[in-house]
Amino acid sequence: MNKYYLEIKELIESYEINHRVRALQDNSEKLLMNWNIGRLLVEAQGGNKRAKYGDDLINNWGKNLSEIYGKNYSRRNLMLYRKFYLLYTKVNTLCTQLNWSHYRYLLSIKNENERNYYINQVILNDLSVRELRELIKSKAYDRLSYADKENIKIIGDNTTLTIEDMIKDPILIKTNEKIDKLDEKALHKYIINMLENKFLELGVGFALIGHEYKIKENNHTFKIDLLFFNVELNSYVVIELKIRESKPQDIGQLEFYVHLVDKHLKKTNHNKTIGLLIVKKKDKYILEYTTNKDIFITTYKIKI
Repeated sequence: MNKYYLEIKELIESYEINHRVRALQDNSEKLLMNWNIGRLLVEAQGGNKRAKYGDDLINNWGKNLSEIYGKNYSRRNLMLYRKFYLLYTKVNTLCTQLNWSHYRYLLSIKNENERNYYINQVILNDLSVRELRELIKSKAYDRLSYADKENIKIIGDNTTLTIEDMIKDPILIKTNEKIDKLDEKALHKYIINMLENKFLELGVGFALIGHEYKIKENNHTFKIDLLFFNVELNSYVVIELKIRESKPQDIGQLEFYVHLVDKHLKKTNHNKTIGLLIVKKKDKYILEYTTNKDIFITTYKIKI
């Protein structure tokens, strides 16, 4: 390899690394500056309880500061900085994985659990601002199948995720195709194919093992609609799709497939296999009597 090429490559690599470090530092500094501006505004207005009554101060200061330093310090932006501080009064709760544009888009969400959910999605999936906006627009939080949506904490290094933290209800399948004329078998295959690339919609850490995955048992071959491995859960996830309302026998079939995966694929260091049934509509009676803690049911919805 030409030594000049290697020197050029080293120079570029050094610059790019330092550039990324500076970008991260700039993001942290901007978040901290905006937070401190908000803090000082609240203090100047007499504290949290009286802050909203001090808009005249923000009007005057916004006019002066924007004339000197530009539109980033206009009245509108000072109001945002104040709101930013009021929502996150403890500076150590700020996540530097999000930039100011992320936070600015989240300020309109009043529900803390909902905000925390979207912050977690940005952290886990490295979402751009556009991707975050699309996720919020799709009402992902409203479609969560959390057992408890009232206690969503911002994830940290020691956070343990569950399948309930990942799967939404319904799972939205967007398509430009007209599917009303497809027969049941074709529709089933079509949705399976669409789901293959819905890892973000399904949740975090899903890796596709295969569709119509074949497992043999006692000279019989069984086909699993979709088989995933989830690295966050450290377990296989068996997914069966029904293009109708759930029925009692669906649970039995899914439990059987989960047993086969546990028997033939699961390693000793893996957690127990999880089963997920995706249906057009859930039968509440079946849900009440599904006692297997490793079996979950959600729905799909096709959106054109």
